[in-house]
Order: sequence, then C-alpha cells, then structure tokens
Amino acid sequence: MAVSSRKQPLYDQLVDALRDKIENDMDPGDLLPSERELTELYGVSRTTVRLALAELVTLGLVTRRHGKGTFVSELANSSADLTNAYSFTEEMRRLGRVPKTEVLEFGLVAAPKHVSAHLGVKLGAKVFRMRRLRMADGVPLMIERSYLPAQEFISLTRTDVETKPLYDIIEKDYQHKIRVAEEEFRASTARPDEAKYLRIAEGAPVLRLSRVTTNDRNVVVEYTHSAARADQFKYKIVHLRSQG
Repeated sequence: MAVSSRKQPLYDQLVDALRDKIENDMDPGDLLPSERELTELYGVSRTTVRLALAELVTLGLVTRRHGKGTFVSELANSSADLTNAYSFTEEMRRLGRVPKTEVLEFGLVAAPKHVSAHLGVKLGAKVFRMRRLRMADGVPLMIERSYLPAQEFISLTRTDVETKPLYDIIEKDYQHKIRVAEEEFRASTARPDEAKYLRIAEGAPVLRLSRVTTNDRNVVVEYTHSAARADQFKYKIVHLRSQG
C-alpha cells in the first residue's frame, strides 16, 4: 500500500491503513507484523511506525506485550450498541472498557423553549443542566448536555453526578422506573469546543444524539443531546418485518 499523500502526515496514513486491515482482515488476538516488517512493508521510517502503533493503542485497537509483539485487541471489532443500552457506563463495561465521566458544568437554570418542549415542563421552569465528558480507558468518546426536571430531582447535587451513573441516580435514588429511552441520531461535524474535549480535529465527523427518557408514569425524566466521536461508535439497528 502506498503511503505518500502530502496532505496527511505519514503516521496518520499508516494508522488508517492498519486500522482498515485490523477491522477487515484480522481477528482479536492476531499478531501484527513487527516494527521492522511494517517499516519495510509500507516504506516508512521506524519512528512513523512507532507513532502509528501508539495511536492504535490509544484507540484501543491493539495491545502491546513486552517481548512478544503487538496484538489485535479483544475490543477491536466491538462497538457500542447504543440502540440497546441507554447507559453509557453499562455499555462500556459490557465491552470490557473502563468508563469515566468528568462533569464540566452543573447547575439550576430556567428551561429555554427547546428544553421545556422536550421535558414537557413550562417555559422557564427550573431544570438541572449538566455537561459531561464521557471516556473509556482514558479516551474521550462523547460530550453531552443533559437536562432533568428539578421538581423530580429536588436534592440533586454535583457530587451525586460526579460519583454515580446518572441512571443509577434516576432509578435507585429517586425511584423512577424507566420505561423507554427514545434516541435520534444524525451525522455532523465537531464544533471547536467539542473538538477540544474529544481530542479530535475541528470539523471531524461526529454523531449527534438526542435522547428523551420517560418513566413508567409517562413523565419525562431526562433530555440529553450529545456529540460522539464517529471513529468510536457505530449503530446496529435490527428491522423486524411485521407479518400480514
């Protein structure tokens, strides 16, 4: 494979080439060629190979074992199936990754028009607004803004959302039995502030997600909109054809 475009750093091109090979031609546990072999195969320097492999480690696609080589990660062909699990924490744990959440903002605000419409509360009603950065294995994956109706979560604190998964708070601390979480998504590009937190280039592809969560009393308990790194998530949707 030629690695020669002047518009993209060589190690980025090599990352793309190796990622394509890992995702399409290799299985978890497979051994990658050695640094020397990759240098000869792709016609690049040893430094370029090392930078590319370091990036693949950061992305969770490969693991390096001292004295043995570089292997395709068990997670390389896994994806976050966001249609079946509304909890980011639960989904990351299912994939064998270590989730972490950093709370960037938290406070009470008056609901603007679009928030009041999604939560089903009066315009200007008090709502909790929080902005959180979601990570797995130290890699930033998603930045999200969530709104909760204050009347349903009267004593909620920043400490609560810093130390517990949000859905544990909703279901265990406030006894809301979640009935459904409806989510929509669309392709987009990263805004400057999103790119900074997600450690991607401004304008890089992202998935924009919008979720409305309702309890068993048909009360909306959460409205969240997020930007997720497109290189870290993919959706799986199963369509069932009705009979008759």
